[in-house]
This record gives sequence, C-alpha cells and structure tokens, in this order.
Amino acid sequence: MERIMGVINLGNEKDSLGDLTKHRCQASVPFGGRYRLVDFTLSNFVKSGVRNVGVFARNYYRSLLDHLGSGKEWDLDRQKDGLFIMPYYSNESYKGDIQHFYDNLSYFERSKEEYILVTQGSIVWNIDFRHVFEEHKKQGADITLIYKDYIQEEKAVYHTLDVDENERVQAVDLEKIVNQGDNVFLNTYLMKKSLFIDLMKETYEQGNYDFFTDAIRANLESYHVQGFHFKGYMPFIHSVESFYNHSMNLLDENVLQQLFYNHGFIYTKVNHGPPAKYLQSSQVVNSLIANGCSIEGTVENSILFRGVKVHKGAIIRNSIIMQKGEIGEGALLENVILDKDVKVSKDRILKGDEIPTVFAKSSHL
Repeated sequence: MERIMGVINLGNEKDSLGDLTKHRCQASVPFGGRYRLVDFTLSNFVKSGVRNVGVFARNYYRSLLDHLGSGKEWDLDRQKDGLFIMPYYSNESYKGDIQHFYDNLSYFERSKEEYILVTQGSIVWNIDFRHVFEEHKKQGADITLIYKDYIQEEKAVYHTLDVDENERVQAVDLEKIVNQGDNVFLNTYLMKKSLFIDLMKETYEQGNYDFFTDAIRANLESYHVQGFHFKGYMPFIHSVESFYNHSMNLLDENVLQQLFYNHGFIYTKVNHGPPAKYLQSSQVVNSLIANGCSIEGTVENSILFRGVKVHKGAIIRNSIIMQKGEIGEGALLENVILDKDVKVSKDRILKGDEIPTVFAKSSHL
C-alpha cells in the first residue's frame, strides 16, 4: 500500500491505566511479556505495506522514543519515507489533534502518498489494513471509520457509530457509556490525503481542534462516510482491570495464536539477552516467561517480562511482573502488577483484590 501514509495519533488518547501511565504514554505500556502497546499498530502498518509512518506524540513520550528508535525493528529505518516522530512542541496549551497536525502541515504536504490512515497507538489488534483500503474503494467512500462491536461486560466510555445495512455511518454518539453490541469507533479512519488536509485547514480556521468531532462528525451529511467492521480478536483496554484481564487471557494459547500469529507477526524492539534460566528448585505452571529471566521459585498463571529474577522459595500467582523485577526469597505475590525495576524484599507478602494492585516503577517493597 505505497499509496497510503500512516499516522499514529497519540494526542487524543486517554491515559486510563493509573500508575502504569504515570511516567509513560499509554502507547508505550508493556504488554504480553516483551511488547509495548504501540507495537501492534506499527506492525499492522508495516505488514499492510505502509512505509511512511508519522507518530504524533504529546505527553510522557521519552520511553516511547527510546522504544521506537530509528524504527529498525519494523523496517522503517529507510532512506525514502520511514518513521517520523512529531512531539508536541507549541508554547500554547494543547487544544486538540488538529492543532498538532496543522503545526506539521509540511509533513503531510510533502508526503507523496495519495491516502492517509490515522489510528491510535494503544489498540491491541492484528489487522491487515489492505482489506480496509479495498472496501473503501469498493464502496466509493470519502471517509472510512473502523469500528468493533463491544463484547465485554465491564462498563466503559467510547465514541460509538450508528451504521445502516450497507455499513454507511448515519450518526455518531460521543463519549457514550457502552453496552454489549454497541459499535465502538476505534479512532481509526481512512481518506484521501487531500481531503484530510482540506478538512484540517477548514476546521482549524473555524477555531475547532478535534479532527473526529469537528471535521468528520460535523460533516457526516456532506461526505460518504463508510463503516468498516473489524471482526477479529481485539480486547478493549481502558482500565487497570481490563489491562490485567486481557493480559491474563494471553495464557490461553488460542488467544495468543489469534493475536500474534494468525494474521502476521507482531514485531517489537529486539533484546539480545540470554534465554530464561530455570533452576532446579523452580516450578512454573501456565505462565509466559520472557528471555533473561532467572527462576528459582514458583510461578503460576503469571506473566514475567525480560530480566525478572525470582529467588528461591518465592511464590508468584496470577500476577504480571515487568522488566527487571526482582522477587526476594520467600516472598508471596498474588493478583498484583509490578511495573519495571520493582524490588520485593525477602518474605514480603503482596496481595491484590479482584482489581489487581499496581506497584509503581522502581519501587522497593
């Protein structure tokens, strides 16, 4: 899809993961033992043939920049096109994504692609955007909005779409408390780049700053706005509880297969550490263990990221331990999430409730 440029729009994303987004944007939150949430969007772009990707970052993006680097792991370190990062740098307070887009107007104007695909950086999905492009052309649409039916029981707030029998968008509800079966807009849209630029300029000059609300929703009657129903596996992550639950679902090999392998691989930053080491006293059951881990204790129904050390006699159950965590001898952990570099002392007991307890990055407990 050399005709399409990709944009990862982080400006309007909600940081809804508590301490996990205290020092990082949601797109750079670790997921699945070795990935970051943004890896899914980048991988989807690349395997769909998108070679020009712009990342519009707003807040707490240092860890994101460190993770992305030159874009090598996603084959985006290129002489032509590649990965472009546009942090928000205006002296004015942030008003909306249109302001950020407008400040980088030259990036869009000099890009040679005919179409533009804008999405978020924290959607966990495996999609081939070529199918979206084909349907967009087939329907003769001006704008295509991607949506997913909401299948979770947990209450959440999203934009929703009302579509007719031909998938044409009839109405949009903003910030709606969703129920099962509602069509949740995935903050992902496709259109010609020329239309995107025209709408951006027009809306900006009117003093409005949210692209979806003020440029797309406000013009539903003026353009053919088509819906595209994504029917693949996609967890809605909008809280610590949903993050934990969907992380734990990865222990189901069917979910793991759907998300990471069935529709192409998900790529991430390469780490050349040693394989995980299981010592004689270790017991590991139904868990994801990343490379570089050293296990002497017991790990059950848990996810351990790279470089985690579990000392002798320690027990970890139903928990997520992020990079370089260290669990002291005889410690007991149940239903907790430990951010990066957390050290747990000898014989310490940490237990969460139905909603797991999160311990902040670099804590010493």
